[in-house]
Amino acid sequence: MEVMRRLYEACAKRATEVSVTELVIGLGYTAVATDDGGLGLAYTWSADKACCSFWRGWEDVEGAPASGLLERLGSDDGIERSVALATVNALNHAAALSLPVDDRSSGALVEGLAIGSGSRVAMVGFFPPLAKALTELGAELRIVDEGRGMGDEATFRGCLSSWADVLIMTATTLLGGTTEDLLAAVGPRVRAGLLGPSTPLIPEAFAHLPVDVLAGMAPVDADEVLRAVRHGAGTPQLSPFSRKVYWRHGVTPGSRVA
Repeated sequence: MEVMRRLYEACAKRATEVSVTELVIGLGYTAVATDDGGLGLAYTWSADKACCSFWRGWEDVEGAPASGLLERLGSDDGIERSVALATVNALNHAAALSLPVDDRSSGALVEGLAIGSGSRVAMVGFFPPLAKALTELGAELRIVDEGRGMGDEATFRGCLSSWADVLIMTATTLLGGTTEDLLAAVGPRVRAGLLGPSTPLIPEAFAHLPVDVLAGMAPVDADEVLRAVRHGAGTPQLSPFSRKVYWRHGVTPGSRVA
């Protein structure tokens, strides 16, 4: 995907200047820590286990320049892409922490995507708290989530151009390689947002796409986040040790969603 190339270009120079101090590939999320205090997360994307090893061509990356992991953004292996995306988020950690804070389950997305009563929202990936909040607002939802067996992909894609006002996508679509295909299927007036701990909060990497909101997670307690990842934790367990932040057009870093 073009967005992966742009993420690489945005981080390539920085990746040669810092080293990896810790790599943790958990069952739920992958974490990469760097020697400048950076810490990044990405969903652990893996196919069914075919052998005893998930990390092909194993090497000791801790102590090596982060560029070695960043180069795996274009890999055809899901685990390697997860490690590379977590590296992107580690390299961008300080910048992510400077973004506006969103301390409500739906605040940045609702405001940034202008969701209200009657809004027709197509959601890729089921986020229960967000879905509940949007339903309470009076929005109509259509959801597809392969892992949960929700929705039919062909039917869902068909509604993007004619039915949807808003498209909300999990950032794991970057790892699955479907982000740009989904955005290519939307109608011209559809407002789109990407969310989840994997979200790379680098707006310039999405400048060629109709993305209005990036909503992600910046770790603030490294020890607890790494512990949670090692223990196979998911988003609910990572949230208390992280800061929910976002980017959208027209918002100045340091402001908050009321």
